[in-house]
Amino acid sequence: MQWKSALRWWVFLLFLLAAIGAGATVFHLPFSNWSRLSQEPVLSPEGNGFESAGTFNPAAVEKDHKIILIYRAQDTRGVSSLGYASSGDGIHFTRRAKPVLTAEAPYEQGGGVEDPRIVKISGLYYLTYTGYRHIAGQPLEKGNAQLCLATSRDLIHWERHGVIMPSFKGAWNKGWTKSGAIVPEKINGKYWMYYLGVASATRAQMGVASSPDLLHWTDALDHPILEDRPGKFDAHVVEPGPPPVILPSGILLIYNGASDKDVYSTGWALFDKSDPTKVIARADSPLFAPQLPWEETGQVPNVVFVEGLVRQDNRWLFYYGGADKYVGVAAAPIP
Repeated sequence: MQWKSALRWWVFLLFLLAAIGAGATVFHLPFSNWSRLSQEPVLSPEGNGFESAGTFNPAAVEKDHKIILIYRAQDTRGVSSLGYASSGDGIHFTRRAKPVLTAEAPYEQGGGVEDPRIVKISGLYYLTYTGYRHIAGQPLEKGNAQLCLATSRDLIHWERHGVIMPSFKGAWNKGWTKSGAIVPEKINGKYWMYYLGVASATRAQMGVASSPDLLHWTDALDHPILEDRPGKFDAHVVEPGPPPVILPSGILLIYNGASDKDVYSTGWALFDKSDPTKVIARADSPLFAPQLPWEETGQVPNVVFVEGLVRQDNRWLFYYGGADKYVGVAAAPIP
């Protein structure tokens, strides 16, 4: 009958449109499965000084054919500074005897400097880090974590540029700010950065900010760009990892998520290359999760926290903190 023929045509057309739409959103990650390059940490606490309690959450860059880690080091008082280590093979590291950044500014007193990310733009290294002011006995707003910036040409000597995203302020964040992952190129005449803000006491989510000059930053949206998702690996925390990578298909950001059981694992999100405030796709399940004893037991249990990313030959290297005490490395081949 004629109506049956018309129905079949409409079903076929709907199927075709759905297939075209699905094809338009297909995204293939630029790496295969992750695997640990070492079953042991590549950096562990040592001595009785600035890194005696913890060495974790590293930024990573390649410089002069070596991999450099700028990592969070913690002493037995709980005060953090940033250490420096270099490696020819990405696994065995030699450390500098002294940190390259210590708590000096008022907004760093008591807690120190934490959790670096590094991006190189026009020959200058931009370091985002958390300045943690922690004064015992004072109210929360007098002791807080804020996203800060410093620059360097050699990764050793750093010039501070102060707090770039103040805590307890902003278009939507009502608490601390942390974890600035800067996109390495200008888009639409601006620089862009994904960061962590706190929308409420229990919701640590991801925001996006823009800047004309990499020094002055403002929220680009009046709401988080990536929210937490109940029941998933990022139900409790959604926090940027290393600086994003620009691909033909978009801006790829590796991020860290915490479940409702406070297990930290690794996800990814893809943003529009012409509009960094637009989400194209997002991981439904983690790429990487705690597995080894030193990732499951430490200062904070059940944590892998990726902050360093280096492309090396035919693979990607991911440097991460394990249980807020150690540094590990995983690799993923390029397909």
